[in-house]
Amino acid sequence: MDSRQQRIARNEALFREVNERIKEINADMTDAESEHSDFLCECGDDDCTKAVSMTVSEYEAVRENGKRFTIVPGHEIPDVERVVFRGDRYAVVEKQPPAAARIALETDPRS
Repeated sequence: MDSRQQRIARNEALFREVNERIKEINADMTDAESEHSDFLCECGDDDCTKAVSMTVSEYEAVRENGKRFTIVPGHEIPDVERVVFRGDRYAVVEKQPPAAARIALETDPRS
């Protein structure tokens, strides 16, 4: 894996860690099934500050797989991930090259 792919993987892992804290705060204050919360886009762009609107339940479904990240639709990076879900509010990508997938799993705060 080249340094660009490593940077992307680490950036996504950082945003995922922030989203874990957002989820903890929102889990107690919102209806997990129906109320939307703003999570950070977990794309590999260092400058991205876009919000992804999801319910806590939707976020939890993505987090069941440590190689998956939630992004704003269109923020995918095809050489390091593939889109496994695309909706109106968010998309879900999964790390593909083995080295990128390994970093995603190693940095997963739930593992």
